Amino acid sequence: MADPDAAHPGDATVRFVEKLALGLAEMGWPRTPARVFAALMMSEQGRLSAGALRSTLSVSAAAVSGAVRYLEQVGLVTRERVPGERRDTYRLHDDFWYASFLKRDRMMKLWSETASEGIDLVGANSPIGRRLTEMRDFFDFFAAELPALFDRWHARRLAGNAASPGSADCAS
Repeated sequence: MADPDAAHPGDATVRFVEKLALGLAEMGWPRTPARVFAALMMSEQGRLSAGALRSTLSVSAAAVSGAVRYLEQVGLVTRERVPGERRDTYRLHDDFWYASFLKRDRMMKLWSETASEGIDLVGANSPIGRRLTEMRDFFDFFAAELPALFDRWHARRLAGNAASPGSADCAS
């Protein structure tokens, strides 16, 4: 029996899903999670069932399961059960870009701390120490700057301007 939630995207939409997924894969995302994420992005409600994902992407149930598990772990997808139904649906996490970058902010702090440990180990004036110092300083800089950007983004989103990339806030 066909999945009533199955997406039936047009050829142009399918090509765009694959293009978006390819871009994500080139940035280091695993291929199938990138395709699942792209399919969810291009679904009207930002949610699809496992059957719809299998049908849209022509992949196995195991591939969908593994991809969704990965996307849940990184905070981009949430699993939901529709009341009165037995199957789960998967939807994009609310404010997922913001949440994703907040996790990266924590990683930058961890990398900075790790670089500092290495500097303590080898000394700041050695070639290794200079590379580690640059690494630490780079991540410290971005860790210090990103919270203000996050705050500006969040305020802009709350104000309803997130969809207008040409707004004056982008230039400030």
